[in-house]
Amino acid sequence: MVYRFVVLSDEDEAFVREFEFLDSQSLLDFHNALQEELEFDRSQIASFFMATESWEKEEEFTLFDMGAGSSTMENAILEEVIFRKNQKLLYVFDFFNDRALYVEYVGEFKEDEEREYPICINSKGLPPKQVTFGGVARKKYNNLVVTDDDDDDIDEEVVDDEIFFDGEDDDDLSEFDSTDSLEEEED
Repeated sequence: MVYRFVVLSDEDEAFVREFEFLDSQSLLDFHNALQEELEFDRSQIASFFMATESWEKEEEFTLFDMGAGSSTMENAILEEVIFRKNQKLLYVFDFFNDRALYVEYVGEFKEDEEREYPICINSKGLPPKQVTFGGVARKKYNNLVVTDDDDDDIDEEVVDDEIFFDGEDDDDLSEFDSTDSLEEEED
């Protein structure tokens, strides 16, 4: 039997992917298909979570055995974890910013002997970036305005401060002109 899933993103309404998998394939196969389709960096961690109807996380399926009763994607066979139509899963691909794709099982179909599974049967919109850095800081600095006005007011106290060098520094820095003095210090 073939299971069909729709994958959505809350970051872009135009993003839609539809995948078909054999019921005997695993969540690891699903992870690999997503990684390939979205051109994600495979060195990043990710997890699937079973989800409630309101997309709240439940059981986690990890890439690697985390011990203490954890479940791995490799051991999660689709026919064993998908038990109802509209079953929801979250695919968390950016743990630091808690970003995920929303996966929903939409039905089962007869296997097409001509197809090789898994397969992406529908691809619309650009995928989300896999990792975003400074998500909070980025929002914080959205209103930062930089101008190139030449007539900016200059604070005279800062100009007179000794942190600015005028080329007449009293310290002799000639000892840093060669690596010989550095080698002597190491001995």
